Amino acid sequence: MNNIWTIAKREYDNYFNGPLAYVVMLAVLLPLGIYFSLLLFFTSQQGMFGGGAAPDITPINGLFAFLMIFLSPALTMRLLSDEARMGTLELLLTAPVRDFELVAGKWLGAFLFVLGLALLTLVYPLIINNFVSPGIDWMVILSSYIGLILITAALLALGTGISAIFTNQFAAFFVTLGLFFFLWFMVNLPASYLDAGGDVLNYLSLSNHFSQSMNNGTINLGDIVYYLSLIALGLFTGTTAVEIRRWR
Repeated sequence: MNNIWTIAKREYDNYFNGPLAYVVMLAVLLPLGIYFSLLLFFTSQQGMFGGGAAPDITPINGLFAFLMIFLSPALTMRLLSDEARMGTLELLLTAPVRDFELVAGKWLGAFLFVLGLALLTLVYPLIINNFVSPGIDWMVILSSYIGLILITAALLALGTGISAIFTNQFAAFFVTLGLFFFLWFMVNLPASYLDAGGDVLNYLSLSNHFSQSMNNGTINLGDIVYYLSLIALGLFTGTTAVEIRRWR
């Protein structure tokens, strides 16, 4: 566990050694801030005409999750592919670090960075709860944030696994982006046209488990199992790819 945490801390710090962390922060916080400002504006307009209900702010997390479809590949593309390209992966493999610890540490470093961004967005429900009466439903917010954390962890795990396969970070980026685009937009499109297998396709959809369930205040065991399975798949893929490189 100490090795995982050491690698995670190193990767977390590396994000701030270049422009990537700041670009991702801008790409996330700016759209969310604009959306929240518009939400407050329309809420105040409704209040002038007698509307007093607290606005639904779960779409903010929905926008966050949608943005991560495009930003997660940028965060994970270099994690292991760059190490392999520069030859430093071989040095890491000679260190007393297990393959799983290496992959899990890389993933955890990226996850901690995005988790920090998610914590910053907690200011939005706090503002709404303090200035709008009646207050918001905190159970819905809790469910939404659990879903956001799970989907983010799953995306970063899959991206880390794909990064371990390639030595070119741009190849890792586009393959990861293509996979996420397919799982978010495409996998469930044929479901309405199929009598058999439609439920399976809906279950495989990244967006269904979040936008139609957890982001609406409903936590199902199937949703949690789905995201945990993707996390396990990503870490297993990365560990296997690193192990193959070790024995070449």
